[in-house]
Amino acid sequence: MAISIRLSRGGSKKRPYYRIVVADARAPRDGKFIEKIGNYNPLLAKDAENRVVLDADRAKHWLSVGAQPTDRVARFLDAAGLRERAARQNPNKGKPGEKATERADERAEKVKAAEEAAAAAKAAPAAEPEAETTEAPAEATAE
Repeated sequence: MAISIRLSRGGSKKRPYYRIVVADARAPRDGKFIEKIGNYNPLLAKDAENRVVLDADRAKHWLSVGAQPTDRVARFLDAAGLRERAARQNPNKGKPGEKATERADERAEKVKAAEEAAAAAKAAPAAEPEAETTEAPAEATAE
């Protein structure tokens, strides 16, 4: 039988509260479990003492028997110093998706076009005022 150490959700809607349980891996998330070894309240501050409460002795026992913790529980066990968690590296995590890169490219093109138009507008008006000052307005001479 595959045994896992995982979270079982409790609490009301929008107010989660989790029990850290040892259960058969095939059992439903909130269903039957073998033993409760702690609890986790994500609504408390990260530095709160009661955010994660874990029975270290029972956790050691279940790890020695071969129970596999989930990723979140492995973090808790690592913080408690019971089990070393291997650091994960995802180099693509910080990269934006396809649509975001397309939008960024479109914005860059628009900004570049606006800069070119502004540069052209700066260069063109400098030459035009000289021409206007030499010519007399047609309406002023007619009167």
